[in-house]
Amino acid sequence: MNSNEVGTAGANVVGKVAAILRHVSTQMPQGTGTSEIARATALPRPTVHRLLSSLEEHGFIDRDRKSGHWLLGPELYIMGAVAAERYDISTYAADALAELAEATGESAFLSARRGDETICLMRQDGSFPIRSFVLYEGRRFPLGVASAGIAILSFLEDDSIERYLARTNLAEEYGPQHSPENVRERIRETRRLGYAVNPALIVEGSWGMGTAVFDPAGQPAWALSLTGVEHRFSAERRPQLGKLLLEHAHRLTQRIANGS
Repeated sequence: MNSNEVGTAGANVVGKVAAILRHVSTQMPQGTGTSEIARATALPRPTVHRLLSSLEEHGFIDRDRKSGHWLLGPELYIMGAVAAERYDISTYAADALAELAEATGESAFLSARRGDETICLMRQDGSFPIRSFVLYEGRRFPLGVASAGIAILSFLEDDSIERYLARTNLAEEYGPQHSPENVRERIRETRRLGYAVNPALIVEGSWGMGTAVFDPAGQPAWALSLTGVEHRFSAERRPQLGKLLLEHAHRLTQRIANGS
């Protein structure tokens, strides 16, 4: 095996491990079984079991001896604590979420971009008693799906957007409203308004609005969003909600840039 083949094989293993860890992270805190991980990652079960055992040996994965389910391991917690110094904006974002939830009565969220996905990091529920549970901590969506993913995708460079749409088939899982042309139309509308609207495209009756938060390099790295039932996102109210989102996103972007 030459050096190129070795490099390719190594990259393949890393990709498999990353897919396993990502799936397990979405199944916390109850964990998940080997067969379910194999189905979710489209990997052979023996391969999944072998990699899980190796990850467990190094502390990246843990196993509940009663249920047999796999969970994220203590080594990831340690690494996460170290990485938090650079990537954790929860201290800044908590204020924004609390103020958004109080001002609107809706559930407010912070999501982060991770590659081609967004992952929900924080949630703050508002006073309105009827809530949407489409989004919750740990929930992942592809870019272009849900208001946070639309908001982040919309403010990437045009060539990055086109490369992403060329390699991703959102319509296959999320329906024809997520065809490339429909996504492009939502991107145009998001750039015009400054905020994204998800008009019940994932779950009937569940609406969302989101706006991007930028890192010090000017890249959309996070999103603030609101979700709720349809009648709470009327055409008359959406501009008010969008204005609040934009104000808090701008303030949060500034705090991140200033480190305070």
